[in-house]
Amino acid sequence: MVHASDVGDGLRPPGTVEDLGIPEGLAEDLFMRRVLAERVTTISQASDALCISHRVGDQLAESLRQKNLLEYHGVDGRDYRIGLTELGQRSTAERMRSGRHVSQMPVPLAHYHSVVQIQRAEMAISRAAAKKVFADLVLEDGLLDQIGPAFLSEGAIFFYGPPGTGKTSLAERMARFFTDRVLVPRFLEVDGQMISVFDPAVHEAEPTQPPGLDPRYVLCKRPLILVGGELTLAMMDLQHDTVSGVSAAPIQLMANNGILVLDDFGRQTASPDEILNRWIVPLSRGIDFLRPNSGTKFTVPFEVKLVISTNLDPHALGDDAFLRRLRNKVYVGACTESAFNWILVRAAQREQLEVTSESAAYLSQVTRAHLGELRPYVAIDFCELALGVCRYDELERRLDKRLIDRVAGVYFVRQGSTPAVRQQPTPAAAPVAAQPQQAQPAAVRADPGAHRGQAVPASNPVH
Repeated sequence: MVHASDVGDGLRPPGTVEDLGIPEGLAEDLFMRRVLAERVTTISQASDALCISHRVGDQLAESLRQKNLLEYHGVDGRDYRIGLTELGQRSTAERMRSGRHVSQMPVPLAHYHSVVQIQRAEMAISRAAAKKVFADLVLEDGLLDQIGPAFLSEGAIFFYGPPGTGKTSLAERMARFFTDRVLVPRFLEVDGQMISVFDPAVHEAEPTQPPGLDPRYVLCKRPLILVGGELTLAMMDLQHDTVSGVSAAPIQLMANNGILVLDDFGRQTASPDEILNRWIVPLSRGIDFLRPNSGTKFTVPFEVKLVISTNLDPHALGDDAFLRRLRNKVYVGACTESAFNWILVRAAQREQLEVTSESAAYLSQVTRAHLGELRPYVAIDFCELALGVCRYDELERRLDKRLIDRVAGVYFVRQGSTPAVRQQPTPAAAPVAAQPQQAQPAAVRADPGAHRGQAVPASNPVH
């Protein structure tokens, strides 16, 4: 567990209003909003809700009382009960016309810059450590020895290859390289404006936060944010909410000190050039430029490991200059016969299907006949579909040639199956990844279900 003392006094709770590092008017505004929301509350309750110390809350309450915006309603134990005056209610209601959000106190941007730099990942990854990270995938050393150095080096990682070979699985498991925790701010303050950063949907907070930590930060696992075809250019910039008055952080800001995975690259509404050009300067300089609602640009840290995955032909996505920007390019191709058999056995065990070496060899033959190569998802899909056939026809759960043929009839697309009534020209097929002369084997899940985390034997596991 990380304690606040591990990263210096700057991450302990501020002791004065000035130590918050934000405009005093904003601090008072947020304090009055909290009191207005509760009607009558105590200084401690308001302070806890705002993620500030009681001492800072007491200073704000006294300042507002002197301005005739807040009044005391007696004592509750050792605490004061407080509420807004009529003038304070009118003033707060007037300010909330520009935004109705009642939030915690934000962190100043300059302080966040320092925290992100302190939390830069410094790791030494060995082959043994990499094998442990990908223990539930079938990986040969050749592919593993490309991924490890690529993760340690600067720049983005570009996974490419045919669909269903495990590129996304590889990207998602890279977060396992991290064993430490990082601090994520709940809100940032820039020129008096609020930006929400911490999102429980993407940030995994520690169940017990360190004692003595500035509560405006949340101790979390290093973030792993995955986006795919739904990515738009708007998601890469601040998104201001006129109702709340708060701007949502872009995905790369929420992924700081972690990993941002862009899956299905090339299938977004924005072009690959537009997406990469948006991040090319931040990737090289370590800073990003954002424009808030006021229109004045400011810089934020860009401490992100960008991982891009595609099953399209890389040359169809851009020219050589485009590909040069993606410095670490890793091809993930079809799996080997042994790996295919291993995943078939595990998938069959999960579905309680009997499988023999003869049926495994036949499924490999059928798969190659339709796809030209072995892909790990076929073994999993066939077992799941075969189980449905067995249940429907009340058959014995045995994956034999007859059952494989039946599943293949509904699984693979038949050649020349386009209906003759279709008169419109068929659109061009999506380009497929061009195989290099010596393709790397696929990343295959060692177990799609209940037996995860087991090592993969080198020999053929089918009996």
